[in-house]
Amino acid sequence: MKRELSMEELQKRLAEIDAREPEEPTAEDLAAIAEADAEDPADTITLEEYKAQREYSGKLMLRIPKELHRDLAEAAKANGVSLNQYAVYKLAR
Repeated sequence: MKRELSMEELQKRLAEIDAREPEEPTAEDLAAIAEADAEDPADTITLEEYKAQREYSGKLMLRIPKELHRDLAEAAKANGVSLNQYAVYKLAR
């Protein structure tokens, strides 16, 4: 179980962090910054738009009887496709 830090311990840790020498950015860091700066602001989306995109992940988890799972897996194998591909095909019909 995690223990909470006391205010004194927290202040001590923050002081240690503040006392450290600042790190120099690596070439990889600089390249990422340059890439971000070069992005077209028209390509950016709002947080609400981002959340809406994530609303449907394309993943669907189902609990089905073992017998149905077996039958679907065997049918997929007989058709030379993955179980996922076979299930998508059956759902789309």
